[in-house]
Amino acid sequence: MDSIYKEEIIDHYKNPRNFGVLDAPDVHVQANNPLCGDKLSMDLHLKDGVVEDVRFNGRGCAISQASASMLTEEMVGKSLDELAKTTREDILQNLGIEVSYARMKCALLSLGLLRSALVEAGVALDFEEE
Repeated sequence: MDSIYKEEIIDHYKNPRNFGVLDAPDVHVQANNPLCGDKLSMDLHLKDGVVEDVRFNGRGCAISQASASMLTEEMVGKSLDELAKTTREDILQNLGIEVSYARMKCALLSLGLLRSALVEAGVALDFEEE
């Protein structure tokens, strides 16, 4: 594993960005990975179809926490339609490491949260199951 990426994952795990909950969110979603026990939630404040603020909360392994932290950094200021184009490759590229089959659900839990949030906000998703 490239040490720069490993250090970034550990930093996002120990110092997650956008961690917490929002008061009166426009959208609140939850997801878990029963295979390893990761549990995450995501809150969004929206204005005119754009993410004004986002928070995630929960617990889990370094991969799931870092993935959620990295994703939320990219969400503020983006439209829901832009975010609907987020792919698993985007998430894996953020992490910058080879993710094993066993850890793939951990890495992609945040993508599932994002997609649930988009559906909750009324966005019709058009993607092939990955």
